Amino acid sequence: MELSLHIIPIVQLPPDLATGLLPTAQAEGFAALDRLGQDWQTGSNRFAAPGECLLAARWQKQLAGIGGLNVDPYDPSGQAGRVRRLYVVPEFRRQGIGRALVQTLIHRAIPRFTLLQTRTRDRAAGQFYCSLGFVPVADNEFVSHRLSLQHSHFENFIVRPELVEG
Repeated sequence: MELSLHIIPIVQLPPDLATGLLPTAQAEGFAALDRLGQDWQTGSNRFAAPGECLLAARWQKQLAGIGGLNVDPYDPSGQAGRVRRLYVVPEFRRQGIGRALVQTLIHRAIPRFTLLQTRTRDRAAGQFYCSLGFVPVADNEFVSHRLSLQHSHFENFIVRPELVEG
């Protein structure tokens, strides 16, 4: 049986970002994909620094989600990665697509970073990150959740290779 979910590294923004994900995200009031497009266009963030990546989740070839990993600009040590622009189309939520994206980002972060951080104000998103091992962070305007990548449970962390292309 062929798997229908593929996590694909992005080196150029896919055309269906503008026609599929972006309008849906805008309708939900999720502006991070607008920022992704603007940053990509200006070259200010193309997820191209060492250790960074931008991933697309495709379900039966349809763009179902997106998520990126950057060097965290708010961490002066340079040892923290930041999950950014994570979005899954509503019809694809609760099907493991967001989880597969973040697990792949974790897998890619392990060789480069000691921490993985993100910021969300959305309660459901916070619960989602906690389900992946992130812990809530209080009193930090730039970080709502953090995951230590130095724990021994990541030594055998495996992303199903058949999901990841490139």
